[in-house]
Amino acid sequence: MTQARFRLHGIPRNVAALALVSFFADVASEMLYPVIPLFLTTTLGTSPALLGLIEGIAEGVSSGLRWIGGVLSDRSGRRKPFVVVGYGLAALSKPIMGAAAYALGWPLFLLGRACDRLGKTVRSAPRDALIADSTDAAYRGRAFGFHRAMDSFGAVIGPLVALGILFVWPDLPLASLFLIAVVPGLLSVIVASTAVHELTQPPRPSRADDTSSPASAPRRFPAAFWRLLVACAVFSLGASTTSFLLLRAKELGLSFSQIIFAYAAFNLVYALGSFPLGHLSDRVGRRKVVAIGWSFHALVYAGFALTHSAMIVWVLLPLYGLYMALTDGVTKAMVTDLVPSAQRAGALGWFATVSGLGQLAASVIAGLAWETRLGDAHLVMPFAIGALFPILAIPILTTVRTRDLSGTATDHVK
Repeated sequence: MTQARFRLHGIPRNVAALALVSFFADVASEMLYPVIPLFLTTTLGTSPALLGLIEGIAEGVSSGLRWIGGVLSDRSGRRKPFVVVGYGLAALSKPIMGAAAYALGWPLFLLGRACDRLGKTVRSAPRDALIADSTDAAYRGRAFGFHRAMDSFGAVIGPLVALGILFVWPDLPLASLFLIAVVPGLLSVIVASTAVHELTQPPRPSRADDTSSPASAPRRFPAAFWRLLVACAVFSLGASTTSFLLLRAKELGLSFSQIIFAYAAFNLVYALGSFPLGHLSDRVGRRKVVAIGWSFHALVYAGFALTHSAMIVWVLLPLYGLYMALTDGVTKAMVTDLVPSAQRAGALGWFATVSGLGQLAASVIAGLAWETRLGDAHLVMPFAIGALFPILAIPILTTVRTRDLSGTATDHVK
């Protein structure tokens, strides 16, 4: 049952509350994200290859386990507890990462980073399923788009907050930012605990005729979902961590503050584009919008592979934000279009699992390629790979067809 509408047309109150939760959480996380490559390579003295391994393990392995949170949420019929616990883990991980500057070094940082990503593992699929459960199908693209927009506005503000703090206290150790980031992280937990409401899930079918329950084997997901999953798996092999884009910007000559501003520009485009492009997917179909987004990904990575100009970064990173706006929320909406409501969290979890494992492989490969000193190959290869795999994935995406539960062709993925 969907909730009463928030005054922004098509956006339920629950979605608005979850968007505010993500806003605060992303202020906390994105205060740190552009700092992490510099913190690891300068404060902790790690190599780019180790950076790729750390980020790949933290993001990829945690995403690789994300199906568990989705399946458990479907089986319990509850979403909110997973949301609250997940955001709580993310908030508590920040001081652990910062403490790596004073004890144990990168292994402690990896532990904190893994804890942060474990929080995402626990919360993401149940949260996205709750967004879908709370929203009419005709508005699902804009609901996911609105959520991603608020999330991304937090990602715009977070780096600027970090830059402002370092401007006022230029000698502040980077490790101190990790402690300051706890404050917005805890605000996200408070909002999740007080403003997000559980929805009553429909009764589970009996075991005898249970063909769509969350307890059913993954093979019972519709065929169209599996085709989408294959396409996303291929794409993700080129989707190495964004940290490599920031390192490339540094190699091209951008200063620390310029990198933060460029990263904020990326997130601003992401934030501004998410809601209208999510709405567009409600009208023209998810598949077209995602295919265009993957094309932008290929274009951006090809640009980073070929350019020798620092000025191009100011074009490429905003274009990368456009890719994210075209795909992030829209792909999740597409997943929820393809499966029954009782399977949504599990399907979203499997989607995150496959994407995360692909990103793990992509990040490790990119890190190793970066360390291969064959002329400029170490700078070109990570981004050439990122340009290739989206092109391979788009033809697979075009094969995704589905029918809704009534048996009529759906417009959402045309």
